[in-house]
Amino acid sequence: VQLQASGGGLVQAGGSLRLSCAASGRTFSSYHTGWFRQAPGKEREFVAAISMSGDSTTYADSVTGRFTISRDNAKNTVYLQMNRLSPEDTAAYYCAASVPAIGANLMRERSYAYWGQGTLVTVSS
Repeated sequence: VQLQASGGGLVQAGGSLRLSCAASGRTFSSYHTGWFRQAPGKEREFVAAISMSGDSTTYADSVTGRFTISRDNAKNTVYLQMNRLSPEDTAAYYCAASVPAIGANLMRERSYAYWGQGTLVTVSS
């Protein structure tokens, strides 16, 4: 599966953005999907994940209550709605797809086999 992330940009603190991750190739609904981010000079970190059916979601503590992950399998797209953004959210955001496996931890990068390119989010103070 190929992934294409989009929707990044420059936004003021307190503002909102919606990222999209469009998938092509194999059946997208067969994959769990996650968002990760990497700030300058920092390691990549987990942001949010959604099950392949969309009925289960997981969030990093730092974004809980502000970000919402969702998916539209008919459109082969996963979304990340980001509200009340702060400068600490500035990073390149990556979407990734995970083949379902027993015991897989969707908060870990190694659970994901497919990655899209990053889309840059910059939040100004």
